[in-house]
Amino acid sequence: MKDKLVNIGFGNIISAGRLIAIIHPESAPVKRLITEARSDGRLIDATYGRKTRAVVIMDSNHIILSAMQPETVSGRFLDKEDNGR
Repeated sequence: MKDKLVNIGFGNIISAGRLIAIIHPESAPVKRLITEARSDGRLIDATYGRKTRAVVIMDSNHIILSAMQPETVSGRFLDKEDNGR
């Protein structure tokens, strides 16, 4: 079975099948999650130095930072599901 891929900005692609959540980075619990992932080596920064606008949580327990809005990332994810039918 072919896995769907989603662009999260700047040509960075993630596997849609392994995505758990896309969340805003502003809350204190999310900031703690990012800090813990960074110290554990589970953080992937795909912002290219820009402001983090979305935090993507994967089933592998990796945390991915994106400079795109969560709504944009989720829209691309939903577009992939619709086009795959």
